Amino acid sequence: MRLVSKYSLAFGLFISVLVMLSSCGSRKNMVYLQSDSTQINTVYEQYIPKIQPNDILTIVVTAADPKVTAPFNPISSMTTSNMTQQTDMALRPTYTVDNKGDINLPMLGKVSVLGLTRLEAIEKIRTELSQYIKEPGVNINFNNFRVSVLGEVARPGSFIMPTERVTVLEALGMAGDLTIRGVRENVMLIREVDGQKKIHRLDLTQQNTLNSPYYYLAQNDVIYVEPNKAQINNSKLGANTNIIISIASLLITVISVLTR
Repeated sequence: MRLVSKYSLAFGLFISVLVMLSSCGSRKNMVYLQSDSTQINTVYEQYIPKIQPNDILTIVVTAADPKVTAPFNPISSMTTSNMTQQTDMALRPTYTVDNKGDINLPMLGKVSVLGLTRLEAIEKIRTELSQYIKEPGVNINFNNFRVSVLGEVARPGSFIMPTERVTVLEALGMAGDLTIRGVRENVMLIREVDGQKKIHRLDLTQQNTLNSPYYYLAQNDVIYVEPNKAQINNSKLGANTNIIISIASLLITVISVLTR
């Protein structure tokens, strides 16, 4: 019986060592943006998101005389001093960009905004409004600037961003950061461009990621963090736990019989 106990103890220690070894990771695989000779020259203006078909834009027109803006803000007349900011935002007029890249504005009719940045679209609409309003003001916001984060993060999901200036690190932060099991050197970013989805890879352990054209996100981007080998192996071990326990029990029984 002592021999059986020794075998049982040895088997348990063997499994524990395997688990510990599979969970180990080196510093270079874990630390973000490790120091190197890379010169950081990220310029957000080079990667500002452009308006795409099916984007939903909130557009509010302002002027010195609020009465002249009423035809261009068809829902703004419903607002009252008692409304919360959230309710007021919900009542502001929104416009969906059609498949041709146009929005249909009151009085102005169809205005093409495809491929424009938010600021470029503001300037274009302001110019169009000048024929009706003296020195008009225009504010445009994305209503559907959504980014999805999947895989080995603490809180996977889809997130509506309050601004279009968002980085991959900020999106991962909203998802609770990568887990210890996430592969930081090969983060996948899926982006749709001109109706086609394209896959790009980012190495978050390297500083040159800050210079990547995909460091700043676009609307509807999907970030996927794959599990490391240890997590994959642990999953296999978990799925086969009953088999391993059965085999171990059988071996211990056989050894017990043979050593009587």
